[in-house]
Amino acid sequence: MAVTPPDLSLAQLRCFLAIVDAGSFAAAGRRLGLATPVVSKTIARLEAAHGVKLLHRSTHATSPTAEGEALVAPARAALHAMGEAARTLGARRDADGGWVRLTAPVALLRHCLVPLLPALARELPALRLDLRSSNERLDLADHGIDLAIRTGPLDDVPGHVRQPWFVSPWVVCAAPAYLAGRTVPDTPEALHGHRLIGFRASDDGLVRHWRFRAPDTGAAQRLTPDPQLVFDDGEAGWRAARDGVGIACAPLFLAAEALRAGEMVELLRGWRDTATAVTLLRRDTRLTLPRVEQLIGFLRRHTPALDV
Repeated sequence: MAVTPPDLSLAQLRCFLAIVDAGSFAAAGRRLGLATPVVSKTIARLEAAHGVKLLHRSTHATSPTAEGEALVAPARAALHAMGEAARTLGARRDADGGWVRLTAPVALLRHCLVPLLPALARELPALRLDLRSSNERLDLADHGIDLAIRTGPLDDVPGHVRQPWFVSPWVVCAAPAYLAGRTVPDTPEALHGHRLIGFRASDDGLVRHWRFRAPDTGAAQRLTPDPQLVFDDGEAGWRAARDGVGIACAPLFLAAEALRAGEMVELLRGWRDTATAVTLLRRDTRLTLPRVEQLIGFLRRHTPALDV
């Protein structure tokens, strides 16, 4: 009976070739937009799966072993062939209407992407978008996604290319109706005793901490809210805050419109913490269709207005 060889992924081959070309794990990580430990684990899994050592590691340099040297040429050929296949399929897809499948968190899609659609229609009239709102981190390959918009750290996403879109701080807000007749908190500690609205993250099921940075010392502070209400839907929690139910901590891209309209009041503005990165994530450049590149260029030219 024939023995089926272990699976070999394109992400593993890209990591391997990047190390060979760059001469170190750290330099390869910078080329790929990955943390060094992610690159190291990818190679370790490749070597363990096939029972070979592919790289000599030292404190000064990294070089391929004999087995590694033998892998270089077929690895490059495999990536080239995959790139050609992607370009062929991309040309076919463009001919069939130029669909781009994009996923983003629900609130971000509604408040940052939908307002840009009129400008997108003017600048890229042939582009067709399949927008999928999800607060889960969908696997791009498994779901046929061309572009994902993600927030926060992305060190656990190998084989992908990241480009920054914008940064957004989290802001503590309340409706004027809620604040009427109440003492407005001027420090994070003063939030205790108020009706707080919490958000439960879908990835770990925990209620998110509220993070602050002291205006005088710059020291980071973290508040564990004792909420009267907890939502796993940021939009629903924000709606409750706008209706005067309590105080919420929300990303500025969600809060900006209501703050500009005077429908919400930002509290503790001087205590804003470091902004959270919003990132455009796609698969390796060799698999990127021209229309995806056009959409990325459009988004980077049109960042949300957060000057509140």
